[in-house]
Formats: sequence, structure tokens, C-alpha cells
Amino acid sequence: MSVRFVCLVALFGISCTASTLTHHQRAGPAGGDVFTSSFLVRFKRSLDKQLVHEIAARNGFQNLGELPGSNGKEFHFKHTTLPLVRTRRSISHTRVLKKEPLIHTAVQQPGFKRVKRGFRHAVPLNYIPDKAPGYGGENVPTDPYFPFQWYLKNTGQNGGKAKLDLNVLAAWDQGITGKNITTAIMDDGVDYMHADLKFNYNAEASYDFSSNDPFPYPRYTDDWFNSHGTRCAGEVAAARDNGICGVGVAYDSKIAGIRMLDQPYMTDLIEANSMGHEPHKIHIYSASWGPTDDGKTVDGPRNATMRAIVQGVNEGRNGLGNIYVWASGDGGEEDDCNCDGYAASMWTISINSAINDGQNAHYDESCSSTLASTFSNGAKDPNTGVATTDLYGKCTTTHSGTSAAAPEAAGVFALALEANPSLSWRDMQHLTVLTSKRNSLFDAKNRFHWTMNGVGLEFNHLFGFGVLDAGAMVALAKKWRTVPPRYHCEAGSITQIHRIPSSGSLYLPIKTNACKGTDTEVRYLEHVQAVITANASRRGDLELFLTSPMGTRSMILSKRANDDDRRDGFTKWPFMTTHTWGEYPQGTWMLEATFNSQESRTGWIKEFSLVLHGTKDPPYQTLSPASPHSKLAIVKKAHEDKDGN
Repeated sequence: MSVRFVCLVALFGISCTASTLTHHQRAGPAGGDVFTSSFLVRFKRSLDKQLVHEIAARNGFQNLGELPGSNGKEFHFKHTTLPLVRTRRSISHTRVLKKEPLIHTAVQQPGFKRVKRGFRHAVPLNYIPDKAPGYGGENVPTDPYFPFQWYLKNTGQNGGKAKLDLNVLAAWDQGITGKNITTAIMDDGVDYMHADLKFNYNAEASYDFSSNDPFPYPRYTDDWFNSHGTRCAGEVAAARDNGICGVGVAYDSKIAGIRMLDQPYMTDLIEANSMGHEPHKIHIYSASWGPTDDGKTVDGPRNATMRAIVQGVNEGRNGLGNIYVWASGDGGEEDDCNCDGYAASMWTISINSAINDGQNAHYDESCSSTLASTFSNGAKDPNTGVATTDLYGKCTTTHSGTSAAAPEAAGVFALALEANPSLSWRDMQHLTVLTSKRNSLFDAKNRFHWTMNGVGLEFNHLFGFGVLDAGAMVALAKKWRTVPPRYHCEAGSITQIHRIPSSGSLYLPIKTNACKGTDTEVRYLEHVQAVITANASRRGDLELFLTSPMGTRSMILSKRANDDDRRDGFTKWPFMTTHTWGEYPQGTWMLEATFNSQESRTGWIKEFSLVLHGTKDPPYQTLSPASPHSKLAIVKKAHEDKDGN
């Protein structure tokens, strides 16, 4: 078993987490490990870049650059003659590097798989379909595919529900179109010569980490497999009123291409360099990929990548923090996005999808870490997807999956950042919670219902706090005041081993004062992490629930029918919930572990730690709600009532 730890308490004030890479994640031939020609080289002290180049060259390596946050000590070396992938470590090449007196350690990088969310081999369109009814009037884009962008303006076309959309026209009518904001599309490349993208392309912020050059153009394949990033880019920043394809959510914003998915195996260094590329030129990073959506994978960021993300939210955008938008996953009801360490991270904004009549898509995963939703497919016609740009100047109407949902969210966030460039990464999450709408979203199988948390915020296990509302977010962003500083409180832990009964449930309580009276007191919650070590005779049958002192019950792990692991379990895995947002954390938190199976199962909770993240001071006291019925008004009233008692 391979276990990796991310322990960043001293550096960033967050909890130690770890994750286990099971035999399902080992990506090499016949399930074995693979090793790439890349090496992480750590020096004993900070070095001049020219000296690093010289050390690399004399040993047959190419220096591909410094890792984000390493202060001149860690670099990505690539050997010029080693195969891209091999099944054994190259001890000789590692020894050569370790002989250098200035090198502290050199580690050959393992390769692992990352997959694009919801890719379909769609046939690109080079014709303009018949227009949908209900379009026209002032301030409506004239782009030929706009009538088919039902997620921008839903008039009921293609079997959709009228007015179930992102409400972007309300944001545009406020004069907000994404100006001066750059979103990086971390993907398989961007066709930056596309006529609908080329004038909104930010070349200075772009890079190709697959080929190590400044030109992230997609690699050609007969099946258009590398069209994914171009489709995502058009959703954000396709130009308006130019007679080509459709229009982007933030059509006056810029997109940067970060090509990083197109190589046989991913490495920690490629991911880390992508997440930390040009953090002061890039505002938003959009990722429509992740670990395999097979319902049995438990995986997430490695050390260097996690450090790059944390540095981005703490230092990017000149200290305001980069916004990382993540597609929640396409594994359907047999998977759980809390097992995806990217989508379930408190540092990212995880976005799920709905279809045009309000149902969840059949591929949507459920989990307690999802913050909000946007849109993907049509209901009656599965070929009615997202209309956007495609490779080689073409257009498509069939982009889909949570891949399509994440860039839509990135476009909405670009609008909010133009409206208020001073928004921090946490402000963006607060705005998402407060302005997302339930609208007509519903679970087609009636498994997950809309529920009110302890301060009156409505959430759903599939959709988070609802569908993004660009008009409402922009309006609130304009008058927003930055929320108070965030603290993290290590609220308690249980380290004794407890057996999970084969029938019934195990209940483990942690009573906490939420660090009251200390420098890290939390009174108003944002994210809550349950860091758990557990294993079971069949991991996929284990379900976990976390109930807050105010009575909000979050399913932090659901049954996964394909996960038959009986060896690895979870090792210090940070299950995260957003459902208790705004609540008061003092009191007793209850972890419930149970098996959802007709068969007899055995299992153990070996460790359970509770980490609370939030503010000591009320986050919205300087804001005046526009409506007494708004979420902001409801939460403020709940806080005032609680504080008054």
C-alpha cells in the first residue's frame, strides 16, 4: 500500500491529511506502478536559476523550472534520454543526481491517470441549426448558436423549463461582461486561433506543460479527443455578436490555455506547475478532470500539487487568492465525489450539473462538498448539450458532463470579479452560497431532498446550495465587504479503534467549544472536515454521516457499488461538508458509521478528528440585504437571534 501525507499545519494553518492509493489507482501495466522521466530535485539551499540549469545539463537532464512555493529549492528535472514511462525506477539516474553536493534529494516521479470529465466523441457542427423560439429584443446576442445556449437564456427550448438558467443577461444588463479577468483552462489545450476565441486569448498567461513550450495548442487526433479544452474555453469567453458559434458567459474576459492533460501519465510536478502558473496574471483556474470516475477510486492531489493550490489561495492575485473551480465528477450514483480529493477540497469550488428541466444528470455524483451547480445536458434529447467552440474553427452543441458545468461557473465568477476586483477566494465561496438558487432543481430518483440547515440555508446533497445566479451574484458583489479572517480549530479527536456493527450504526460523538477563548476560535462555520482512518471488509458498503450541534446531517460518504476494496480503506482522509455553512459549531458533533448492504460486513473506525474552519466575527454584519426574503437576510436574522440569546 502506498500512503501519501500532506501536512501543512505550520505553513498554512490547516490540518494534516493523508490519502491512500489503492490497487485500483496504480496505473501501470497489469496494475503495477509506472515511473516517468521526470524527477523532483530538492536543493540544500536556494539557488540561482542559471546554476540549476548547469547542474541539470551536466548530468543529462533538462531543468523545466521551479516548483510553486519552493523558494528556489525545488525543481522539475526531465532526463533527455529516459523513456517517458517505465515500470521500474531508474536507480542509476537518481544516484547521479544525489552525487551533486548541492542536491538534497532527487525523486523519480510516479505516473498516474487523470481523466477528462464527460468527454463524448461528438461530431463537430459546421452549420447553423434552426433557431429556437422566444429570442429577440434588446441586449440579446446575435451569435448564431445563442438560441441553443439554453443555460444562458432558457425559454423552454429542447424540452427545458423556462427561466431555469444562469441568469447571465441580468449581469450583462448591469454592464458586467468579464472585462480584465483571466480564466485558465487547465486541460488538453486550447485552439487559440479559433475565430471566436483569438481576441480573448491571453498568451502571456498560457503555457504547455505537456510539451514544455508557450503554445498550448491541442495535439491532433482523428477522433477529436483533444477538443475538450477548446469547448470549455468557449463557454467562458467566446466573443459576442461576431456571427460565430455562441457567446461566453463572460464574453469580454480572457482565457489562458494550460495544456497539461495530454501525456501518457500525469505527474505531481505537472499538476503543481499548472496550478501555480502565473498566479498574479490568472484569476480563475478551471479544471474539468480528476481521478477515474469508476466508483472505486479514492485519490486526490499529491504533495506538490496540494502545496501549489494552498499557495494559490493564500498568495495568488496579490494576496486575494486564486479561484480554483472543479468539476465534481461523472461517476453517477455509484460514485461519491468526497472520494475525489480535488473536488472535495475546501480550497476549490466544486460544481455539479443539472439538465435543462431541473433534474440531475444521470452521471452526476452526490457529495457533501459540492458548493453549487450549473448545467450540462438537455432532458428530452441527450444530444442537446452545451453549445460552444470546437477545434479548427468549428462549433458544437453536444459538449456535456460536469466538464461543461465547471467552465460555466468560472464564467460567472469572472463576472463577479469584474464587478468587485477585491473579492478574496473566500468571498467568492460566500457569494456562491448566498446567491445560488434552488430554482426548479430536483433529484430525479427522489433520493436527496432540499433541506434547511441551522441558520436557514437550503442545500441539496446533489446540487449544493443551488444553481448559480449571475445577476444576483454580480449585484451582491458590487456592495460586498470582505469577510473576516478565517481560523481553523482542531475541535477534537477519537483515536481508539471502534468496531462498526454489521447491522445498526456506530456513533462517535465529539463535544467541542470550537476553541473558544483562543486565537483560533470559530463561531461562524464555513468548511468542516472529518479526517477519518477506517477500513472495512467491503469499503463500498460503508456509509458515513456527520451531524452538527444545530442538527444538520450530512452524508459524507455514500455507498459505492463498484468499490470492493477490503485492504486499504481510508487513511486520514479529509471528508468535507459545506452543508453547515454559517452555523454555530459549539456543542456535540456526531459521526455515524453504518453498512448499507444485505451481506454481513465488518469494519473499524480507527481515528476520527474534527476540524472546523470559519470566522470568529459575524461575516455579514456590514451588509444590508436587498430583500428581507434573501438568503443574506435569513442568515443575518439567524445570527442576530442567536447572538441575542
